[in-house]
Amino acid sequence: MKKLIFRKFTKDTTIFFLLMCLTLGLIVWTLQAVNYLDFVTQDGHGLKTYFLYTLYNFPKIIHRLVPFIFFITLFFILINYELKNELLIFWTHGISKINFANKIITISIFLFIFQIFIGGVISPLSQYKARTFLKNSDINFFTSLIKEGKFINIVDGLTIFIDKKEKNNSFSNIFIDDSSKIQKKMIYAKSGQIIDTSDQKIFRLFNGKVLNKEKLKVNIFEFEQIDFGLTDYSTNTILAPKIQEIPSDQLLLCSINLFKKRLIKNKNYDFKCEQSISEEIQQELLKRYYKPLYIPIIALICCYLILLPKDNIRFNKNRNITFLFGFFLLVLSETLLRYSTSSNTALSLYLATPWLIFITTYISFYNKVKNV
Repeated sequence: MKKLIFRKFTKDTTIFFLLMCLTLGLIVWTLQAVNYLDFVTQDGHGLKTYFLYTLYNFPKIIHRLVPFIFFITLFFILINYELKNELLIFWTHGISKINFANKIITISIFLFIFQIFIGGVISPLSQYKARTFLKNSDINFFTSLIKEGKFINIVDGLTIFIDKKEKNNSFSNIFIDDSSKIQKKMIYAKSGQIIDTSDQKIFRLFNGKVLNKEKLKVNIFEFEQIDFGLTDYSTNTILAPKIQEIPSDQLLLCSINLFKKRLIKNKNYDFKCEQSISEEIQQELLKRYYKPLYIPIIALICCYLILLPKDNIRFNKNRNITFLFGFFLLVLSETLLRYSTSSNTALSLYLATPWLIFITTYISFYNKVKNV
């Protein structure tokens, strides 16, 4: 019977947790996707690139939300069980409150492992794929970004100015400044047209002049027709992967080499393993593998909700204090992480804090259970 009771509790908690993950995850993903619209409106990427890039970032959102969602889930389930007198079923079947708390902590340990897996493997891998996908994509939304009387600089080293856009999708009075290569050039054309197919992406220009500048030499020639290729140009979008997008094995290897003061130029690195970013690497590793320790602490704090029944005059006060303390713990975990690598003292404090909180909170809970 005890197993059936705990099975129902686990089922209710899991369903509510997954629903919260899906709901809040989609809300945050939608808000974040709006911020990524610059890939289309300013950087010239297509809608497919935009959608897939935002989709690859969904695991990162879930990873950031899991501690908060788990806290809200346990808080809601335990309060709901108490208000519906379902917690009495546990006590009447001989389940002690300390045993109940231990079961909840056991559930949180599974989530702790799951959080490490998401943060250490899934999230960086999906973000790395998103950045790689963005790097390999072209500016297939280029044509729609060209507007009259506006400077277009969606690619590195290339500026295009169009005086007028005609009804037949041609352009007049075109100015192009190309400084992306060693030989810089400036082009003026009376008219032009963009040819955008699966095989090529060119700007066909008519009746103009080209000014080529290489060191101190300047050459000018006129043309009746010239094709200016757009395929080889990259966007202004940041294509180098960020630290949070680097696979964990690379960060670990780099951190070990930096700790041993060895600067090894490993071909497997997708970033520059330098001493200047050692603190950032350590912080990222702590976020992936150590910060999830706060999940069992959150579970233990929520267990304080079972100390008093709903008809106790201190029930509402206990509920409010538990919520505030849980929320404070979530903020504390983020704040301490931010300063964890600033010094050896700060690192030691960050490493010791979750263990100290868990031990003191568990002892306090155990003593309160005996006195209730």
